[in-house]
Amino acid sequence: MGLEHLANALTLTNLALALFGVVAGTVIGSIPGLSATMAVAVLVPITFSMAPASALILLGAIYTGAIYGGAYSAILLNTPGTPSAIGTTFDGYPMAKRGDGDLAVAIACFASVFGGIVGALALLLLAPPLSSVALAFGPVEYLWLSIFGLSLIASLSTGNVLKGLAGGALGMLLSCVGVAEISADIRLTFGVSPMIGGIEVVGALIGLYCIPVLIDLVATPERHLKVEQGVRAVRVREAALIAWRSRLNLLRSSVIGTVIGILPGAGGSVAGLVAYSEAKRTARPDQKFGDGEPDGIMATESANNATVGGGFIPTLVLGIPGTPPDAVILGALLVQGVRTGPTLFDGGGSIVYTFIFGLFIATILMLPTGLLIGRYAYKTIVTIPKTILVPAVGFMTIIGTFAIRNSVSDVIIMIVLGSVGWVLSRFGFAASPIVLGLILGPIAEQGFVQAWIIGDATGNLAGMFFGRPISLAIIAFTILSLVYPVIQSRRAKRTLATQANLND
Repeated sequence: MGLEHLANALTLTNLALALFGVVAGTVIGSIPGLSATMAVAVLVPITFSMAPASALILLGAIYTGAIYGGAYSAILLNTPGTPSAIGTTFDGYPMAKRGDGDLAVAIACFASVFGGIVGALALLLLAPPLSSVALAFGPVEYLWLSIFGLSLIASLSTGNVLKGLAGGALGMLLSCVGVAEISADIRLTFGVSPMIGGIEVVGALIGLYCIPVLIDLVATPERHLKVEQGVRAVRVREAALIAWRSRLNLLRSSVIGTVIGILPGAGGSVAGLVAYSEAKRTARPDQKFGDGEPDGIMATESANNATVGGGFIPTLVLGIPGTPPDAVILGALLVQGVRTGPTLFDGGGSIVYTFIFGLFIATILMLPTGLLIGRYAYKTIVTIPKTILVPAVGFMTIIGTFAIRNSVSDVIIMIVLGSVGWVLSRFGFAASPIVLGLILGPIAEQGFVQAWIIGDATGNLAGMFFGRPISLAIIAFTILSLVYPVIQSRRAKRTLATQANLND
């Protein structure tokens, strides 16, 4: 972990690969449906002839760029470019609607760079000890982790919590369509063969977030986004000051993203939602999350970019992919003959540390690159006529959904879900709880069934579900996330009542 590895990362070739990877990843990630996994997978073949360290730097740069790129469409179109940007829509799009889309893009860039650096720093300093945490997670821990994620619906539901819980239940029901995770039973297909493959999460996400926006764009004559005195440049200084004032939120969210990234299968979407919920829980009374609050964007973007470095910890140390893009990168390394695992840091230390420094460089390059691309993306979205914007976005959603599994059925399901989502939004049901249930449903089901089988086989069901220390800690956090909003609401009511009495 010396200067020679930093010097290797700073060679002209590796710098060029890092820059190209960040640009390519950002552009691909900004297109709805083209996830970070797809961005990495599309460009993997060009790495086969490279040195292992250079290949890792390129793939890591593509990955981190794609995670950030998803914020563009989340902010400007209310459509997450990648699943990790779900939470960015909560406050990013309201900011864009009131004319602060340029500021939101800059805030997302600063938060992404900060989170990426924290994740890379954890990878550099804590990889071997932190990787053991991932091994301690069994099926029952993933069950309780998914239930903890579902408990966040209470925090994410603005207004009616019951409607949020109903949306989460609908999402979990939709996740049951198709072949069961463990038993391979075919469920809820109603005899329609294309439904056997289940509802593709990214396609459903595109439909639930994008189709309602397109319908509203067609139905309303006003401009898509407010523009004040022409189009301004991205507000870098203002965004930097806001980020500095919220540095504790950035640090907390980045740590959350790193820790969740270490857990195989959790990913940036879960990290972003958990960080958003925690930022909302600790918010000041004057902060209105869900109504264009910059701290909401910073929490989500710093957390989901921190999962990049966190996800590489189990990937490189244990050979267990932390996130889906890590699985693609792991495959690319195996093609080159690099064997990941506990001995990699000893036998292949030069490759690992050169890559880690390269990841730092790619993350830093994301700041000027992201701001520059964000400036032109913002200008394009706010000035383009609706007659061009709606067909273009509609075309991208169809192509993005089709490209995931090359399935026309996925496109039809996406359009149907989007139309249903638009109708539900008229009655006060938000898309976020539905998406959360859809993502976490399979994790909860698989964890429950596996834990039940193990507990039944050992004759200790209660001990299996409630006797493990990590499980008990997650259960405690789940109870806290459910009880705290109620306590906070009652406290706010008492404060208002006290103020009213004093005014009288």
